[in-house]
Amino acid sequence: MTEVTDYSIRHATASDAAIIAHHRVAMFQDMGEVPSAVLSSQLRSRSSAALAAMFREGSYVGWLAIEAGGRVIAGAGAQIKPQLPRISHDGAGVAVMPVALVLNVYTEPAWRRKGIARALMQRIMAWATDAGIDRVLLHASDAGRPLYQSLGFAPTNEMRWFPVR
Repeated sequence: MTEVTDYSIRHATASDAAIIAHHRVAMFQDMGEVPSAVLSSQLRSRSSAALAAMFREGSYVGWLAIEAGGRVIAGAGAQIKPQLPRISHDGAGVAVMPVALVLNVYTEPAWRRKGIARALMQRIMAWATDAGIDRVLLHASDAGRPLYQSLGFAPTNEMRWFPVR
């Protein structure tokens, strides 16, 4: 992996909702989870509106990597989710703070394998530490799993069930 430094990282804002929604759709397309152009368009539109609202209410934070020419080349964010009180991860007390769910980690194809996603994740991890969040969760794609493991993320016991409608 080649580290590059010809980009900067900045906080995302509600005005960035459309580019984050674009990243979100592209991420799911890369994983083969967007079966049609119609669903792609719907997901982009609904994600953009939802992200703008989450920024306004303070339940989403994000960072964008910007190349020297000003184009957004990558991004990552976290949804801040309230949780019921639980035993802290160290077993020493009761945790009452929200958790952060990492979402929308995406790097444009030409910029991959250059350390940008790692830098964005490190921003999220530093933010979570500073914010007093005691755990950061994410759902890793097969491609992203090695990065997250190298940053100290561990597999958990999560399971899923989908109601039949």
